[in-house]
Amino acid sequence: MNRRQLLSLFGLSAAAALARSPLARAAEAVPGDYDFWFTRLMYQSGNWDVDQRMPSNLITALIDYTGLRVDPVERVIPLADPRMLEAPFCYLAGHKLVEFDPDERRNVETYLRRGGFVFVDDCNHDIDGLFARSFEAQMAEIFGADALRKLPNTHPLYSSFFRFPDGPPTTAFELNGWGDDLVHDYLKGIEFEGRLGLLYSNKDLGCEWDYDWRNKRWLAEDNTRFAVNIVMYALNA
Repeated sequence: MNRRQLLSLFGLSAAAALARSPLARAAEAVPGDYDFWFTRLMYQSGNWDVDQRMPSNLITALIDYTGLRVDPVERVIPLADPRMLEAPFCYLAGHKLVEFDPDERRNVETYLRRGGFVFVDDCNHDIDGLFARSFEAQMAEIFGADALRKLPNTHPLYSSFFRFPDGPPTTAFELNGWGDDLVHDYLKGIEFEGRLGLLYSNKDLGCEWDYDWRNKRWLAEDNTRFAVNIVMYALNA
């Protein structure tokens, strides 16, 4: 089941909007309707409230580069809350332990199997850190030991809007030797019937995009362009 069917299943008014292309949705939406809203997932274990400026930079990039009608306000919803099932895109991040309670586990499994999209970012940038080990263990328990796999650089994610022929861009945290002192030249994900539903990063992308917007003019290249790719893939896969 894809994310359009998911929205229809829950009787959401956005279902018809998501069936059209982003540009068509932008042109046809009535005032007050949005094609995209950023949903951060709050979970009981660990620390979910990280990279607090990242959502506004991602939202600004979508407004700058696409024709989407974007809600300018970040939405924070508990993972255990059924309202998260309505989101077109969810973000989950942290540094510490990830251990879902029964309601959180049920919602994440239901959401992903029915067409949702979650971007998960390890803010430790450490494949052997507590967040990475505990989150990956949770995914193995829910979806199977082999569900989480490396994505090839030919994956449609890397050409969904901008082109990234070499795979995910390197972050400043990797270059500075943060975490495990490695550059991770890959992302991982879990696919459902050929569709990427969960995107998982050890690159600390959230912190890479967590800066005062006034500093963006000093960047040689806008690093939020890859964030645009993630969202556009999520909306159109």
